Amino acid sequence: MTTSLTRTKTIPVTTNDRAAAIASPKVRLRRNRIVIDHADPGAGEQLLAEALGAADRDALHGLLSQLVKASAVARKPDQGNLSFMVSMLKSIAPKDSLEAMLAAQMVSIQVAAMRCACRLACTDDVPQQESLTRALTRLSRTFASMMEALNRHRSNGACAITVQNLSVQDGGKAVVGHFTQHASLIAAKPGLVDAVPA
Repeated sequence: MTTSLTRTKTIPVTTNDRAAAIASPKVRLRRNRIVIDHADPGAGEQLLAEALGAADRDALHGLLSQLVKASAVARKPDQGNLSFMVSMLKSIAPKDSLEAMLAAQMVSIQVAAMRCACRLACTDDVPQQESLTRALTRLSRTFASMMEALNRHRSNGACAITVQNLSVQDGGKAVVGHFTQHASLIAAKPGLVDAVPA
């Protein structure tokens, strides 16, 4: 039985409004050039720049150029990797240039981590397994810290504080349930800090 990994048509996984918002021109590699598939090249660039969080044409082409280099397999840009990376970047939906750069790094780290995982699965050499395991661990940790950085940037640096255990003495009042409040709100209301036991 032979299965083909080539797909001729991209089908959206979800049918909500987010999938419609992500729909923007595809990026193709043709003769060592990046081509944006759209009937109107200017409109295609604009739609793709909005989807990727690029501020202008130079930022868009710089970001795409970096993704092409990160997509390389055997020192040649890979269309499949590039399409995946652009699609994931769109799904992260960067809102500004900082988020666009961080998201591009995140998708690049994801591709590198999966390459390490593939090599790890294909080797029987113990020293190489140890080296690949270390590399995969570092890439995974880097990805996790990038996720934290993106979340902090999107929440303007406010961290959430969740109280899990609370004891109430005789005569005290308590509200039971799951509550999460951002640290910036607690700092603004000094009375709330006293209510949380040390």
